[in-house]
Amino acid sequence: MRWESGRRSDNIEDRRGMSPGSRGLLGGGIGTVAIALIALFMGVDPGIVLNQLAEAPRQGQTVTAPSDPREERLKEFVSVVLADTEDTWGDLFRRSGARYENPKLVLFSGAVQSACGQAQAAMGPFYCPGDHKLYLDMSFFDDLARRHNAPGDFAQAYVIAHEVGHHVQTLLGISEKVHAARQQARESEANRLQVRMELQADCFAGIWAHHANKARNILEQGDLEEALAAASGVGDDRLQRQARGHVVPDSFTHGSSEQRMRWFEIGANTGEPKRCDTFRVTRL
Repeated sequence: MRWESGRRSDNIEDRRGMSPGSRGLLGGGIGTVAIALIALFMGVDPGIVLNQLAEAPRQGQTVTAPSDPREERLKEFVSVVLADTEDTWGDLFRRSGARYENPKLVLFSGAVQSACGQAQAAMGPFYCPGDHKLYLDMSFFDDLARRHNAPGDFAQAYVIAHEVGHHVQTLLGISEKVHAARQQARESEANRLQVRMELQADCFAGIWAHHANKARNILEQGDLEEALAAASGVGDDRLQRQARGHVVPDSFTHGSSEQRMRWFEIGANTGEPKRCDTFRVTRL
């Protein structure tokens, strides 16, 4: 990916090395059990999360901020990708007569407090509609390469663009409607609605790739394959097979590897946001 000459975003909030405090889920007890159950449901090894809980700094403790040159360069890369999504979605919203609100991207290490509650790095990057912020522990990129077999800078860019896709859904009112529908639905139906949300965010990531390359020529040979490898690597079927040894489709919350790859490609090939309406199609 050609990123070094790109604009840097001003919307990075660096909380690396900061303690999230001892309240909430990090306090242990029921909260700890809840984290383990959520991690198991998402296909994450609960042992990883519980180990991080044990090692997480308590409120009032001081943690030395990281100064690894590799990590600082990675922060710069994240800033450029975020800026590029700002430029792409800002332009697309203007064309439709709307205004795009740039999200904040919070970098953290280990655990973090958000408007959606506290979260562990082992649960992966996430977007919180409550504060319009993306949350990322950059160590996830190592996990993406090793555990999910998706190395490369454009695989990392896909992860960021996917979370930005959730921000776009929030601005368009999609997230609120889906949340309300899920509250009234049975668990299996609620899961299916969530899958459609995640696949649409994958498609929106593809929309960014299409327009960013058209406007700024960011793609190098093999970049799209890196993104597809990342989409495949975090498919529910693959994660469940790794964690449980078998697949339970009714419990999917993000979509299969094939579905995630397909919807990213739809966005990347067409560049048309209207083609990302995963809620109206019969075949995902």
